[in-house]
Amino acid sequence: MKLIRISAVLLVTAISFLGAQKASAQVEIGVKVSPSITYQRTLAPKGIDLKSDGASVGIGFGVIADYFFGTNYAFHSGVIFNVKGGSFTSQYTDAFGNNIKFESENSLHYIEIPLAIKLYTNEVAPDIRVYFNAGGTLNTLVGARLDGEKADEEGEKYTKQFNLFEVGAIVGAGAEWQLGESTKFFGGLTYQHGLTNVNDSLGGEDSKIELKNSLFSLDFGIKF
Repeated sequence: MKLIRISAVLLVTAISFLGAQKASAQVEIGVKVSPSITYQRTLAPKGIDLKSDGASVGIGFGVIADYFFGTNYAFHSGVIFNVKGGSFTSQYTDAFGNNIKFESENSLHYIEIPLAIKLYTNEVAPDIRVYFNAGGTLNTLVGARLDGEKADEEGEKYTKQFNLFEVGAIVGAGAEWQLGESTKFFGGLTYQHGLTNVNDSLGGEDSKIELKNSLFSLDFGIKF
């Protein structure tokens, strides 16, 4: 229910901006690529030793759109393929008194739809403007690897061990250069903070163990 409420608020906000400003809006569409450093935050109850054990290198790319409803204001969205993941270790005692310890590295592949507000400054140099953006992102899992493998020994895909949907918050900043009448190059930095647990199966259904994604990316792209 929490995921549904968050998604509904973001979608209603987006629709409101698009509908209210349709008459004066200008749409700029482009492509971007985003190399990233990604890791996973862990949360576990007392008695369970679960901790992050390293970051991974990821990559994102896709189509983006800026829907301007003012000279310096835009609604930002798009469709992005992104790779996240990281390493973690876990140690706990099960119901039979056995000490369970394992290490794992996962790579999660998402299709993401960012929903953010983008604010531009006036020109800070000829044909250059600085921008800031903040909002959320709705993500759908499309692939997963665990320790480099897509499936376990029985052939069951690891995507079934991870949650299908993820919601995150994003903040970022960068600069945009006007290269021609309608062509712009941009570069920036984005931080994505996962808000929802990506794996409910760790330690059992009632263990309250949480694993959440975090990502820092360098963004490069062109708008047309």
